[in-house]
Amino acid sequence: MDWLRWRAEHTPEREVLRFEGRSWSFGELDREVSLLARRLAVLSVGEGDRLAVLLSPGPLFVQAVHAVGRLGAVLVPLNTRLAAPELVWQLKDVEARLLLYDEVSAPQAEAIAARLPGLAAIRGGRLDAVAPADVPLRFQLDPAAVHTIVYTSGTTGRPKGAQLTYGNHGWSALVSALNLGLSPDDRWLAPMPLFHVGGLAILFRSVIYGIPTLLQPRFDPDAVHRAIDVEGATLLSVVSAMLARMLEVRGGRPYPPSLRAVLVGGGPAPQPLLDAAARLGMPVVPTYGLTETSSQVTTLAPGEAPRRPGSSGRPLFGVELRIEQDDRPQPPGEPGEIAVRGPTVMAGYFRRPEESARALAGGWLHTGDLGYLDPEGYLYVLDRREDLIVSGGENVYPAEVEAALLAHPAVLEAGVTGVPDPRWGQAVLAAVRLRPGARVTEEEIRGFCRERLAGYKVPAHVRFVDALPRNAAGKLLRRRLAD
Repeated sequence: MDWLRWRAEHTPEREVLRFEGRSWSFGELDREVSLLARRLAVLSVGEGDRLAVLLSPGPLFVQAVHAVGRLGAVLVPLNTRLAAPELVWQLKDVEARLLLYDEVSAPQAEAIAARLPGLAAIRGGRLDAVAPADVPLRFQLDPAAVHTIVYTSGTTGRPKGAQLTYGNHGWSALVSALNLGLSPDDRWLAPMPLFHVGGLAILFRSVIYGIPTLLQPRFDPDAVHRAIDVEGATLLSVVSAMLARMLEVRGGRPYPPSLRAVLVGGGPAPQPLLDAAARLGMPVVPTYGLTETSSQVTTLAPGEAPRRPGSSGRPLFGVELRIEQDDRPQPPGEPGEIAVRGPTVMAGYFRRPEESARALAGGWLHTGDLGYLDPEGYLYVLDRREDLIVSGGENVYPAEVEAALLAHPAVLEAGVTGVPDPRWGQAVLAAVRLRPGARVTEEEIRGFCRERLAGYKVPAHVRFVDALPRNAAGKLLRRRLAD
């Protein structure tokens, strides 16, 4: 059954959402979701159609998450930080029926409309003028049906749409609760973007658990602390860069005991950062997960972090994990590729049968990440893929940035890697070889990239070189670019 509808029937007055001073009950949200679904039906969104949303965190995003199921449609949350050409590619690839956007993303939507004149689009503020259709809505969920297509880049830099089913999202919520426990007083604070699976997962947990999401429009450490100290947030999801900023502004004040778990994902968290959090009484819970696994794969249980420094925990209930080397399982302590299978693993990449077959070969999701298991089954992640850059919790794939650099007429060759950054964990470094006689400055290169890429992908550092490091076969050696 529709999770929100079940809650609306059984606990209609219980709080489900809090945002900028306003609160919604399950009953209120359920009625708003049905109204949105009927308005979307007027706009020709129906079974199998893809509804793309370019929205900041807020009530409309939450409504859209639940409305698509009542029409048999599929949600495509778009990264609001992407440049218009990147969004156009994804919208064309997914063949979106409708783009729903808000005031903040209106400039991007206008740029998209100029490139995709045939795409239907509507600003959220204009939905009130759409008379709802009198159409039957669906309240029975098929666990195998796709709810969400979340785009995630591959090592080639070309985005792929991970298809996540209702079963994936439901299992992810349930196994997280089995690990963290559940209290009727829980409130999950969500200062993360909802277009990432880490933020999206909180919305599903909220309706399945029957607890409120304390949703914030953007990450603001002061607002996060108010939610913890005043509003009684008990659970929180962040990435390392957010955690570092929180500790920076906390001023040494300890965290209240009501805060019982802070999930830290988006790449391995530096141990000194986790130690600093622990000194302030913050119950940090490192986690490892992917878009393709609907969020968490492994997570330390509350209280385990001090005894397991560097670990991301054991696989959650129902999830299997093994370490492979040349397709053979590795014994404890031996590094290799992390492979996962279980009910949270995606159905495959949207219209990418060959890439889906490779990723899911043998029934295991081959993550491309490196790690090892200790004798007790705890995972230690060594790298977030060989060349992947994780900056502020955002994935940056070198090939995508290199393609943008190579589009510049003065650039002959380009290589991209990550370098340590005290604030973001990693920053993007580009090594550029210019064409003979060409002249261009670092800022001109960065400005050129800024027109084509999201801000976090734009190189923070540009080096002009005479040659790029390559091996005997001519393959670029990215790890040597920072030498």
